[in-house]
Amino acid sequence: MSKISRFTGRVVTLAKSAVGGRGESAAPQGGGGFADYAVVSLHCLRIYLEKSYREALDLLSEMPQILAKIGLDAADLPDHSTLVKAFDRIQMAVWRVLLRLSAQLHEPSGHAAMDATFFDRENASKHYCRRTDYRVQTLKTTALVDTASQAVLDVHCTTEKRHDTQIGWQLARRNAGELHSLAADKGYDWQRLRDKLREEGVRPLIKHRTFRPIDHAHNARIDEALYGRRALSETVFSVIKRTLGDAVRARSWYREFREIVLMCVVYNIKRAVN
Repeated sequence: MSKISRFTGRVVTLAKSAVGGRGESAAPQGGGGFADYAVVSLHCLRIYLEKSYREALDLLSEMPQILAKIGLDAADLPDHSTLVKAFDRIQMAVWRVLLRLSAQLHEPSGHAAMDATFFDRENASKHYCRRTDYRVQTLKTTALVDTASQAVLDVHCTTEKRHDTQIGWQLARRNAGELHSLAADKGYDWQRLRDKLREEGVRPLIKHRTFRPIDHAHNARIDEALYGRRALSETVFSVIKRTLGDAVRARSWYREFREIVLMCVVYNIKRAVN
């Protein structure tokens, strides 16, 4: 069985779990629309293939065995504009559930690391930028990564200049019940964040910026073995950018966020099937 076949099989299973459409026909019947799980699967394959909407659908039209796993055939494939509109229709909560399910394909260790990177927002025409006030050219992405499996547990995206500590607490709070420790670099140095993590039963592994001798003492007490695995979050970003792209194709903010989440989903599933 090929890698793309194994990938598609996992995607369809997770998509059905995320949207609850196990008994629904994938293709439109009687004037209805495509099943949500079919739409989610097609979008995951689009990211996996690293193609635009049109290019991905053209390629899939030549892959009857892959389409059969979704429950479609070449004649059923939607127009690219239909797929774009469906991307907007499916709620963000579904994509988040899909990310969580994809992370559960890996054995969790309870030890996580957090770091941020930037994805380019693909260059648009000057006319488009003026018309939509499209000024920010990068998307700041913060990921929470399991340090044992290197699976992406959660992700946060913003075009604003929010401080790392605020984003860090937002991610940690959503996942605190599943964590034993959380490692992060000095950009997340905030005593209140450490206190909040301890209140949630999570051991903070966040080094202090060294201004005083006591800061050196605090850093010396950190478990270096666990803290050293913090760099794996950078490795995860490197793999995603190298294999799935370092830029988002979407123009609108809410589509860009969905696209980043989908990239993390595809990354998790690829690691599981490979």
